[in-house]
Amino acid sequence: MLCAILLAGGESRRFGSDKLTAHLPDGRMVALAAAEALAGAAEARVAVLRPDREELAVLLAARGWRVVATAHAERGMGASLAAGVRAAADAAGWLIGLADMPLLQPATAQAVAAALRAGAPAAAPFYRGRRGHPVGFAAALGPQLLALDGDVGARRILEALDGRLACIDVDDPGVLIDIDRPQDLARLGQP
Repeated sequence: MLCAILLAGGESRRFGSDKLTAHLPDGRMVALAAAEALAGAAEARVAVLRPDREELAVLLAARGWRVVATAHAERGMGASLAAGVRAAADAAGWLIGLADMPLLQPATAQAVAAALRAGAPAAAPFYRGRRGHPVGFAAALGPQLLALDGDVGARRILEALDGRLACIDVDDPGVLIDIDRPQDLARLGQP
């Protein structure tokens, strides 16, 4: 069983308000669009949020996501990632997605999950030579993921794989596009 983990614990400082509940030009909420793209790629789903995100927690739970509210999310992405892995410690692997990346194509998440199911220790999508998200990790990397804390994500874990990362070339610019500022969201509506 693979578990999709949606990291939604950021503070949206650069956005000026809660970017995850902002709406895309098509009307969907940013975090819900990101969750939708991940949902079909794994048998289980965990969303990691700060405790003050009650509205988003209710919306994600209604869509089948197990919500883990943790004050540790304030410490950064590494702490949130560890909390998500801890909540699904019995999984065969984890597909880590970011809630501020709403343009991800579901087929990309499924390709990363397929690489894990095929035995890769870790897998990531690459668009035009650049690594993006979501990133998948097999259970063997669980202890290293659980040790993460602060604002340091899993980059060092990936670097230590010495070429064993399954690199999946995709035609999906959504693996690189995140929403950090209001202008990022505004650009999505431009032709």
